[in-house]
Amino acid sequence: MNSSPAVSMIIIMIVTATICFIVSELTRNYSQVDKLWSLMPLVYGIITLAYFPSPRVWIMLALISVWGLRLSYNFSRKGGYNRLPWRGEEDYRWQVMRNNPALSGRFRFGLFNLFFISYYQHFLIFLFSSPLILAAQNSKSSLNIIDIAAAVSMLLFVIIETISDNQLFRFHKIKKGLIPSDGQYSGSVKKGFMSEGLFRFVRHPNFASEQAIWISFYFFGVAASGKWINWTISGPVLLVLLFAGSSELTERISSGKYPAYSDYKKEVPRFIPKI
Repeated sequence: MNSSPAVSMIIIMIVTATICFIVSELTRNYSQVDKLWSLMPLVYGIITLAYFPSPRVWIMLALISVWGLRLSYNFSRKGGYNRLPWRGEEDYRWQVMRNNPALSGRFRFGLFNLFFISYYQHFLIFLFSSPLILAAQNSKSSLNIIDIAAAVSMLLFVIIETISDNQLFRFHKIKKGLIPSDGQYSGSVKKGFMSEGLFRFVRHPNFASEQAIWISFYFFGVAASGKWINWTISGPVLLVLLFAGSSELTERISSGKYPAYSDYKKEVPRFIPKI
């Protein structure tokens, strides 16, 4: 952890988290971290490459770039970015959290924003990007079969995430009457929520893919260090826990809005498809 990339990454993480906290409190738009979720790993990758331009780090940075640019595009087309950086669509779940009695009030939600939204989420991004540090610390380690498996797996789940995001985006366009449906997703539109395409296999194929992407990324650290279990595993583990809680909130909202969602939950797994 005392290598130069790690120190630089931690400094940038703290500074960026602080800026996100200040901006979100001033604007009352709490999706400032959301805007940077797909960009910070790319920043960390560039920092690592500047110190240790090894073949493994180049591959990791290339994969992060593919993931990050695609996710940024998806976030942008949903209105997440604005010409004024502090504006843009806020995740509807933050409003739900603000209405939670346990978090109501400027002071209590401000603490939640400080410790969870701003600092914890940035710390989590740093953690699931941390295999870059192991790759830097073991820069002389040769590429091996684990690197190949990690790269192929990561690309596969980026593709799956792309397909599911595109399906969900098109569904919402059809649901809002912005594009003609031609009968596509008619069953989902009738129910009010997406249950077709990849969503007939799992309730959140995009969330599942995001977790799988960073689990795959963890194995670059395994390939570099030769240690199957190392400290960077905390990143994907905490990411899985975050998505478990996030999807629980999302589904609680959906269940309250759509009567058929309860049956959908019973029939379709959350993240892992039935075999």
